[in-house]
Amino acid sequence: MIACPALFVSAPASGQGKTTLTAGLARLHRQAGRRVRVFKTGPDFLDPMILAHASGAPVQSLDLWMVGEEACRALLAQAAREADLILIEGVMGLFDGTPSSADLARTFDVPVAAVVSAKSMAQTFGAIAFGLAHFRADVPFHGVMANRVGSARHAQMLQEALPDDVRWLGHVSSDALLELPDRHLGLHQASEIADLDARLDRAAEALAHTSLAELPPPVAFEEPARGGAVPRLLEGRHVAVAHDAAFSFVYPANVALLEAMGARVSRFSPLADEPAPANADAVWLPGGYPELHAAVLARNARSAASLRAHCSDSKPLLAECGGMLWLLDALTDAHGRRTPMLGLLPGEATLQKRFAALGMQQLESVAHGALRGHTFHYSHVSTPLAAALTARNPNTGAHGEAVYRHGSIVATYMHAYWPSNPAFTAALFHGTAF
Repeated sequence: MIACPALFVSAPASGQGKTTLTAGLARLHRQAGRRVRVFKTGPDFLDPMILAHASGAPVQSLDLWMVGEEACRALLAQAAREADLILIEGVMGLFDGTPSSADLARTFDVPVAAVVSAKSMAQTFGAIAFGLAHFRADVPFHGVMANRVGSARHAQMLQEALPDDVRWLGHVSSDALLELPDRHLGLHQASEIADLDARLDRAAEALAHTSLAELPPPVAFEEPARGGAVPRLLEGRHVAVAHDAAFSFVYPANVALLEAMGARVSRFSPLADEPAPANADAVWLPGGYPELHAAVLARNARSAASLRAHCSDSKPLLAECGGMLWLLDALTDAHGRRTPMLGLLPGEATLQKRFAALGMQQLESVAHGALRGHTFHYSHVSTPLAAALTARNPNTGAHGEAVYRHGSIVATYMHAYWPSNPAFTAALFHGTAF
């Protein structure tokens, strides 16, 4: 066992300010000279960018299904060895999903601090806090923090409404200067928020005089059983990854796995019209926001030519979600503007104003077993291609995202968590998965 102070920041729902306050808390403790490691519950790319900027360290995902309990245990134990404080930001509401944030907090006995947006609320705050604290007796509960409070009197009313056995952690006043901007898919990317440091410093200052700023109690994390080394299934392979504001949805664990399997990973920016390296054995186009940069991508000829040459040489190209959209013939945004794309994958995509798919996904391969991940997108693809494989929702069994194969291209909306199946992952980058 190795002990480290740890806190699980959750809420009754999305939109309560979890990321802002978790990031502010990380910044506050980092300013005090502490080593902070932050985790994000469930599949997410945007919140971890903010949390990584605040804490100064990469943010890994924790999810009992996608990542797996033993892998979560190993990540937490490693963080406990390196850090003075562990923070875990939950997903949606505390009890939402299967598995939920509550399941994760219970599994590792991490106390939960609930953030509740108290805007337009008074005594009902106490009822919500009571429900969060008592809905499940097996979930360790640390206390409740009121966010977006209108005045000192408002804060007093909220505190007086709390049951005696629910700890008041303080309040943060409504302040547009510390709120984080968002759009479809979630928060803006950290690199796009020009005054992000000022917002994080303001959040840290707002939290400094609350009980939430105190170091939480130490949590004992069990050292996982030693597993074998990851097989060097990509030894000597060069994998080039598109990486910029248009293609940034990357789990750090995915890149770490490629490197652990022996791959050399390099990066290129399609937005800067950088070509994919000619000597790359495989290319990965991750998800992101190509729709926000469609006009730039359409005129960047060097990047386009390099990918056409890569595919002409029958080298593997893996495209996820936004990466897949760039490969299509055209992309139409939510306002009806149609922009030609690379034309390497037959079909077109259209963005809509509501999400088209959301949830966990699992691919099953006879040769390689199950690969886990998730999907979340606002676009719809129309293509003459038949699915080479179709993912399923692990909770309902319903059909999920199609995986398309076209020449050496493998493309899908599904964002895979590659450590869930290294052999499947290696086959994708060798071009032998199907």
